[in-house]
Amino acid sequence: MNCWIVKSEPETYSWAAFVKEGGTGWTGVRNFAARLHLRAMKAGDAVFFYHSGGEKSAVGLARVKREFYPDPTAKEGDWSCVDLAPEKPLAKPVTLAQIKGDIILKDMILARQSRLSVSPVTKGQFERLLQLAETKI
Repeated sequence: MNCWIVKSEPETYSWAAFVKEGGTGWTGVRNFAARLHLRAMKAGDAVFFYHSGGEKSAVGLARVKREFYPDPTAKEGDWSCVDLAPEKPLAKPVTLAQIKGDIILKDMILARQSRLSVSPVTKGQFERLLQLAETKI
């Protein structure tokens, strides 16, 4: 199993909206590096849901339900999306400041390339995020 983190501004698409809908197609990604990450996702992979913008914190855990397929929102170009389903909220949000200040998490792509909307998370980073979030799976 691989692990990932996806970002969304809560004003645009929040964890609460994601949970209410029961899942979504993760569409609208228009960055080549993020597209590669979407295409590497496999059904069952764990995905942290991160609120960007003013909140800047991981708030929930989701799973990949459907592997990559053509993004129906793309007017042109070869863009992809995946289907995600919510699994559970994190007991405690994990802030970007915590991530950047943590010896295990400070090298996460999220901490170094803050504009990238989809990125991988190592197994060690995944376990550390869960520990800081006081969340068990």
